[in-house]
Amino acid sequence: MDSVCLWSFLTIGWLLGTVYGNDCVGRKFDEDSIVCVCNATYCDSVLVQVPGKGSFRSYTSSVAGWRLYREEGVFRSAMNNEIVLRLDPTKRYQTIHGFGGAFTDAAGFNINSLSERTQQQLIRTYFGRDGNRYNLGRLPIGGSDFSMRGYTLDDVPGDITLSNFSLALEDMKYKIPYMKRALELNPNLKFFAACWTAPPWMKVNNQYSGLFGNLKLEYYQTFANYLIKFLESYKQLGLPMWAMSLGNEPVDGFVPFVPINDMPFGPRAQAKWLVNNLGPALAQSTSWETLLLALDDQRILLPWWIDIMYQTADVGKYFSGIAIHWYADAVAPATLLDMTHQKYPDKFILNTEASYVPYPWDPVPVRLGNWHRAERYIHDIIEDMNHWVTGWVDWNLALDVSGGPNWEFNPVDSPIIVSPQTDEFFKQPLFYSIAHFSKFVPPGSARIGLTSHCDIRSVAFSTPDNEIVIVLHNREKKSKNITVVDPEQGEVNVQMPPRSMKTIIYKQ
Repeated sequence: MDSVCLWSFLTIGWLLGTVYGNDCVGRKFDEDSIVCVCNATYCDSVLVQVPGKGSFRSYTSSVAGWRLYREEGVFRSAMNNEIVLRLDPTKRYQTIHGFGGAFTDAAGFNINSLSERTQQQLIRTYFGRDGNRYNLGRLPIGGSDFSMRGYTLDDVPGDITLSNFSLALEDMKYKIPYMKRALELNPNLKFFAACWTAPPWMKVNNQYSGLFGNLKLEYYQTFANYLIKFLESYKQLGLPMWAMSLGNEPVDGFVPFVPINDMPFGPRAQAKWLVNNLGPALAQSTSWETLLLALDDQRILLPWWIDIMYQTADVGKYFSGIAIHWYADAVAPATLLDMTHQKYPDKFILNTEASYVPYPWDPVPVRLGNWHRAERYIHDIIEDMNHWVTGWVDWNLALDVSGGPNWEFNPVDSPIIVSPQTDEFFKQPLFYSIAHFSKFVPPGSARIGLTSHCDIRSVAFSTPDNEIVIVLHNREKKSKNITVVDPEQGEVNVQMPPRSMKTIIYKQ
């Protein structure tokens, strides 16, 4: 190739990369699919561009190794496909808050283990315009199980005035710097917080976790003041909290041998604390605009938990939403979400935590390239979206190859796994399950009507920019030919490879 041809080839390649993004550099481990490898100089990316009216664009990820593979198409007449889905943009359901992940101590510790340039790549791949466009970030108040030690923000016994309250080293080193970097990439990023436990001296058992760790009655107001001090401290640093839950997984403290920081808090006691202590104190604080979220635990507790809370007068005026986790979804039918929405239509439902945890039949915390786990994610997101959930937030942004660090020895998988020895990070299939939503469905979008089919999982949205977004999941080991009928524009015809997920986007 002569120098002119070589220069032309390189220029075209650079332009295509600038316009469309960079391809995945795949690496195979002992699993059924690949990870995409990123380092200081390279990371795969996709810049979403919507074609003119009459055309559509689709992005496919598959067990075979496609990662947001882009294809073009035009509306045309029926092709007698085996699966036909009918769109109804006039049927509008919940408004979407968004998608994201959590700024845990462990995530910050792992990101910090990489070089500065690789750190920037990792933050960009989550929050950048050509990355996953995350717009929600969850934040533990003080320590969680994904910390390197047990701690709260005031561990001085008997400090009822909270004069010793202060943000921890972990806040300053592992949370705030990466939150600010993310906010620079996406100024619309919203943070929300959750507390795993009150300081031990406020609890009956004087421990960070374990049975009989209830909050002492005499410290109800002190704990409320503790949470408000957290909100005000972060707000003063330019990181206000959009929302805060009433406490992470309050049921855990009632269960023996749960290996995480926890504090038992039943719905009746929590409601009284909210009405008498936290709600009024928050209204009088400088963080009065922060929304409060009830539950922050498994959806199997719905709508019972909220029903019990409503036995306390005026409780409904103090919280705006209901936070759920995904861990018990296999035994909690999605109809519980429908029931909850029907009873409390003014309270939005947000999935605030998900991760793949080890099971007796699958005990390895991290499986590099495992596609089955990605399919569990996308199944859950589609199911939640079809049952009134307004957003879906993953757990740790980054972990190591052992699924940690975690001071309570509770490792899990993560969409990004870091390799500090090689200054790389690996984007798991899990990463792309979320990307098929977060990159295409911005906050303010609304779920719209789409018929279902037993052989394909599906959900559709209308965006604030008048775009239609359709997300499909083919869980079968054979290809599927699918037609989506838009009553205004005609028919979208696509083929889905075996075990794949696809996002279709076009102008309305």
